[in-house]
Amino acid sequence: MSASGFLNASASELSSAIHARALSCRELMQATLQRVAALNPRFNAIVNLASADTLLQQADAHDALLAQGQSMGWMHGLPFAAKDTGHALGFPTTLGTPLLKDAVAAQDSIVIARMKAAGGICIGKTNMPEFGMGSHTYNTLFGTTPNAWDNTVSAGGSSGGAAVALALRLLPLADGSDFMGSLRNPAGWANIYGMRPSQGRVPAGPKPELYVSQLGTDGPMARTVQDLARLLSTQAGYDARAPLSIAQPPGQSFVPGEWAGASAPMKGLRIGWLGDLGGYLATEPGIVSGLEAALARCETAGAHVEPIALGFDHDRLWLAWLEWRRALMGSVVAGVMKSPADRARIKPEALWEYDRAQGLQWTEFHAASLVRSAFFNHMAALLQRFDVLALPTAQVWPFAVETTWPRQIGSRTMDTYHRWMECTIHATFAGLPAISVPAGFDVSGRWPLGLQLIGPPQGDAALLRVAAAYEPLAADWLQRLPPVLAEPASDRGRQPPVC
Repeated sequence: MSASGFLNASASELSSAIHARALSCRELMQATLQRVAALNPRFNAIVNLASADTLLQQADAHDALLAQGQSMGWMHGLPFAAKDTGHALGFPTTLGTPLLKDAVAAQDSIVIARMKAAGGICIGKTNMPEFGMGSHTYNTLFGTTPNAWDNTVSAGGSSGGAAVALALRLLPLADGSDFMGSLRNPAGWANIYGMRPSQGRVPAGPKPELYVSQLGTDGPMARTVQDLARLLSTQAGYDARAPLSIAQPPGQSFVPGEWAGASAPMKGLRIGWLGDLGGYLATEPGIVSGLEAALARCETAGAHVEPIALGFDHDRLWLAWLEWRRALMGSVVAGVMKSPADRARIKPEALWEYDRAQGLQWTEFHAASLVRSAFFNHMAALLQRFDVLALPTAQVWPFAVETTWPRQIGSRTMDTYHRWMECTIHATFAGLPAISVPAGFDVSGRWPLGLQLIGPPQGDAALLRVAAAYEPLAADWLQRLPPVLAEPASDRGRQPPVC
């Protein structure tokens, strides 16, 4: 098999080839580094890349273990790059801000440690927006990561570098994190899968605050449902350093076919289609109709798709969300900003969150928490009527890479930098599992579209079975490759535009 053939294979296929000794860890690492050298200068998906000598030595060590009949796990020898929110020993954890450019991690985060323990080799970090704020991957430290399918438009975010690296076959799978759609929006714009697990499914940290900060979560991204589920199985499980993490039986797998009751029928599946929330969400033309076309494939396969109303006050929910977000995002900025002079080096949206957090009262936060609790109960009741709820992963198509965020959708002005991503708050605020699945392209065929499926409380395995049932219906979309992968090598290496 050629190097490009290796890189087009799924992570599970690569794992099988490595363990069958049909492919060496060194060969895979060499092919990966060649692809990164060819495309990363143009797409800027991977930052702080380790040296080739170091990575090839690690690959050789993994090959030596296999020669002795020892395997570390299913990820043995697979390259990955950690999202820059997470700690990877020896690499800076910058959060995309110049204020942390030299903050080298002294230990691995829980998720990264688990991926390494399963045999993965960390080659670097993936790019993200500053502090992970805003679903557009740019910062003044590393620059912009453009879309894998069209480098004139946004890759989304905040796991934008991870999504682009996957779509371009720079990596076979990736970790990410999700607060406001950060695993879902970039996956939707990359024609891959991104999953926000149930709150607590994947333990966070180590981190100084262990309870309130759990609104965001780490999770997996992949090009196949099997890879997505296998990576979640690696990431998930209780850790004593994360007291809200969910315990699960030893060895439990989330992979359909390896989990009890793992059949994945589309026939009879009950899908509640929330659409644009009855016109409440501003959406660009083609978003809702494109997703309805994808859902029609589900109906043809036997699913029952029912348009429904959310049935919860949208403004009440949004205002409660803003209270939680300013509390958590403001504290992130506060933890980095050491002097008033640092303000000049922080983007305006992060300063907006920080400044708003300074006046937050406990009574306001508590009131927002009561709304959040009521919303959880409401969503849990809806998910007794339906197996999954469906929404867009983004309300717009990928926008010009020079734009920091969409100010307008049609005739409607966006009143905050993240209002255009309001469709992602429902799973987050209720702590529910959600997956972005490929759902086609815009009319020009340039820009991918993602469908968001939300599952019941702690229903990660059931949601993955739904995604597995959906996967064959999206086969024609999944077989497509980003145009740059068909370009002659001489056309590669151009630098991405910088916002």
